[in-house]
Amino acid sequence: MQTNLSKEARQLPRAEEADKILRTCVHCGFCNATCPTYQLLGDELDGPRGRIYLIKQVLEGAPATAQAQLHLDRCLTCRNCETTCPSGVDYHNLLDIGRAVIDQAVPRPASQRLLRQGLRALAPNPNLFKTLLQIGATFRPLLPRGVEAKLPHDLPAPGERPVPRHARQVLMLEGCVQPGLSPNTNAATARVLDRLGISVIAALEAGCCGALDYHLDAQAVGLDRARRNIDAWWPYLESGAEAIVQTASGCGAFIKDYGHLLERDPVYAAKARRVSEMALDLVQVLADEPLERVCAATDRRIAFHCPCTLQHAQKLGGAVEAVLTRLGFNLTAVPDSHLCCGSAGTYSITQPELARQLRDNRLNALESGHPEVIATANIGCQSHLNSAGRTPVRHWIELVDQVLR
Repeated sequence: MQTNLSKEARQLPRAEEADKILRTCVHCGFCNATCPTYQLLGDELDGPRGRIYLIKQVLEGAPATAQAQLHLDRCLTCRNCETTCPSGVDYHNLLDIGRAVIDQAVPRPASQRLLRQGLRALAPNPNLFKTLLQIGATFRPLLPRGVEAKLPHDLPAPGERPVPRHARQVLMLEGCVQPGLSPNTNAATARVLDRLGISVIAALEAGCCGALDYHLDAQAVGLDRARRNIDAWWPYLESGAEAIVQTASGCGAFIKDYGHLLERDPVYAAKARRVSEMALDLVQVLADEPLERVCAATDRRIAFHCPCTLQHAQKLGGAVEAVLTRLGFNLTAVPDSHLCCGSAGTYSITQPELARQLRDNRLNALESGHPEVIATANIGCQSHLNSAGRTPVRHWIELVDQVLR
């Protein structure tokens, strides 16, 4: 694709990157075939190719509009199109660049600003989030159906976490909403790792990964959170921690991007690269460990929903399924397993109608094999799929924890 960036666009810090990505696109349209929003809406501008054209036009000097902003907002950033693209277009980075330019030029309505600012204030604060969840549970019968559905139901208690005692040690990102929405996930992870001779150590200064701010009109704030996490983890990495483990694939995908996002930062560039290299999804840690020695065999019938951030962003599709199959779990077939469930960070809140359609379509596919439980690898997907009140959804490590000998 030929480009001619405007004088203003050429001054952007990531202008060269945007130009390179645009030139990679051959506008073949293969991406639309696997784009969830294009499948629902049938609008070229609600598919990757159309969004690329919108960003190109703005970067070449066309005025940014609220309509263009809406089409970019509707993108789930699922990155399914990147998996499909024969030309290797780095779509998500182009989208980040385009969104920042358009959001700066097009003020949002007050209601949208309040919603986004509220999400940014609430979600990265685990203690506040858990407190509000407890209040919500108390007044559950009085809440609107849409709000009540977001509250967790029948969650297992987290149980005890082992005291660090092994020479092998890893850090673990605790997450923002996961401790409130699924408190057993990280505890189960610590127990399974402990049985394998790996201790989880706490870096209490580490907080939100930064993805939420970064994708809600506050990229600079998101990068500041990344810098704080790097500072928090760095002493432990220097002391021999083997990895920074993520149990939420959405957080993991963003942390693995620290090196790219901070490559122009003279203070943090080298450390960010190291942190990205040390960041591992939980399945990457467990894939080569002798789980069969510490887990009993099981034939429990489950369906696995592979989050977009695991299969398309981290390129780990099939990895969790392989681990679960090794342990004897009976995995049902899931049609169109490449598609998004509609969670996509805060998408289920900012685009609720589209998110519900995608959720119900995904549940129909997941339930087609009649599983007793659905497993996944991301708290956003888990919470969003559970909000339908159908087949229970759990993090896959909780199922592994249940069969520990």
